[in-house]
Amino acid sequence: MKKIIAILFLILGICLPTFADDEKPVLPSQTGIVEDIKYVDANELNQGEQTTKQLVTVKVLTGDFKGTERIVENMLTGNPAYDINLNKGDKVVLHVEPVSETVSTPDDVDFFIADIKRDNQILIFGAIFFAMLLLTGHKKGLTSIISIVSTIALIFFMLMPMILCGFCPIASSVLVGIISAAITIYLVGGFNSKSSAAIIGTSSSLIFAGALSMIAIYFAHLTGFAGEEPMFLYTARPDLSFTGILSASMVIAALGALMDTAVSIASTINEIYETDNSLTIKQLFKSGMNVGRDIIGTMSNTLILVYLGSALPLVLLSSNIDMNKFFNLNQVATEILSALTGSIAILVCVPVTAIIAAILIKRGRDKNQTEFDLKRIDI
Repeated sequence: MKKIIAILFLILGICLPTFADDEKPVLPSQTGIVEDIKYVDANELNQGEQTTKQLVTVKVLTGDFKGTERIVENMLTGNPAYDINLNKGDKVVLHVEPVSETVSTPDDVDFFIADIKRDNQILIFGAIFFAMLLLTGHKKGLTSIISIVSTIALIFFMLMPMILCGFCPIASSVLVGIISAAITIYLVGGFNSKSSAAIIGTSSSLIFAGALSMIAIYFAHLTGFAGEEPMFLYTARPDLSFTGILSASMVIAALGALMDTAVSIASTINEIYETDNSLTIKQLFKSGMNVGRDIIGTMSNTLILVYLGSALPLVLLSSNIDMNKFFNLNQVATEILSALTGSIAILVCVPVTAIIAAILIKRGRDKNQTEFDLKRIDI
């Protein structure tokens, strides 16, 4: 564990300086509140009949210019994807842009409305989730919170810097997935043969998922540009491998389902062996496979439903487009192949975890029993 922490700090030390921009200082965004809204005739703007211009009086609530008021223009074009619909009393996030090299007065900066402030709602729902997790799971709930926080930290402070520093996205995602699986499963299940088998099964399936995603991307000629976010990232970092990032996203998306499958099978085999320790490795493997067959249907269905739910607008689009063209769209093919890659990885996870769990649990318990018997003889 100490070595892993040292490696994490080394990677962060190398990669985090790449975020710095020496050419132009970036001022932090601030929070403001809408105090007044006035509508201005926008007929002469030549931006469409539905365009409306708002003059929004915003009071700055944070930062060096706290308490000052600014009038900010807000254009409403009739397109809900881009419009920011404001009401009096709404809290907003203000983008601050310097107009001169030295920033000392409010006149030295321009304020723009970036979006409505929503982090308070996120914190409230997050607090409800963690509170219910603790009330329901008690000690297990606490370990689950720790594993969730560690996984998020690994993605933001290890995976993201590694990819931005030029490391292979696929290898980085597999490495982060294995570390996340080890932390999560050992925290929840303890240090034992059952947890070790689940980790090995998850890790093997992650490696397989990474290789399979590369094959799918290559033969399907996927570009990695299946939405607006990759396009925005390309404008800032055109040097990145976007097919590699797509493959990494497939691996990370399948991680949770793979961990769930591996833990379920390993736990089942462990409980069966606790009940009857005369069972052979072959019998334990068959029991694990029987349970795995039941898991396969629901878990694969869950993974596919996650992708379908996130791509529901895309699914609805199929009613207005030729089906042959629809299934061959880059974005549609990306979503389908992502779901299938994760589902195939689950199918691989079941037998791999079952055989590893049967071997580790059987031999581990037999070894412990032998050592216990030898101690009794010595006594």
